[in-house]
Amino acid sequence: MIAEPPPTLLPPERYVAAVRAETAALVDAAERAGTGAPVPSCPEWTVSDLLAHVGRVQNWAATVVERRATEQIRFRELERPPEDADARIAYVRAGGERLADALAGVAPDVALWTFVTEGTGAGTAGFWQRRQACEAAIHRVDAQLAAGEAAPVDAALAADGIDELLTVMGPHAFGERVAGEAATLHLHCTDREGEWLVRITGDGFEVERAHTKGDVAVRGPASELFLLVHNRRGPEGLEIFGDGSLLGRWREVARL
Repeated sequence: MIAEPPPTLLPPERYVAAVRAETAALVDAAERAGTGAPVPSCPEWTVSDLLAHVGRVQNWAATVVERRATEQIRFRELERPPEDADARIAYVRAGGERLADALAGVAPDVALWTFVTEGTGAGTAGFWQRRQACEAAIHRVDAQLAAGEAAPVDAALAADGIDELLTVMGPHAFGERVAGEAATLHLHCTDREGEWLVRITGDGFEVERAHTKGDVAVRGPASELFLLVHNRRGPEGLEIFGDGSLLGRWREVARL
């Protein structure tokens, strides 16, 4: 696992702006889709379920930041999402603004509890700024897919989100499930800087930010690669070189 600060880290104000904009777009899409609509990218969820998840996570993160918590705050300590599906629209709208305000009011180097082990950005407010911007973006896509069509993710945020998944969240959330026969996956953004080599090992996976060959290479716009590695789209329409079956192996386990 690499631990040096990634070259794609964005300024804190960009993350805060992304939380506001992406959450607002998510709420708008949820209203258009209807709370009972299925979410194609999360087959087990309706839009109401998506709203409950987003609202709960955002209010939890806001509580951690507001309290400057250095010890764990558990979900069960917080108020649950409203049971009424329509009330969840207002719940997420308010929660997104609360979270953005909290993130705007803290310096990224302030020590805070996080749920990942030590690594890039973990243990600081910067982790929460980055994580919540990426979280809002991917779930905004989920909501828009439920409404019919999703807009691309901003290229800078998307490239940063790929890095965050590969170097921080992925090893924490599903790293052991990726483990297996040795293989390499190279990702290459075509609309901005950003390249990663993922080495699958018997214990999980390791990442190097480098231009080098892999057993399979995937090239495409940052937004499309962001959705691919988060398992929100398939490889169709992307440039693929080498053993494309390795992508299927990734998609079986890579989901946040």
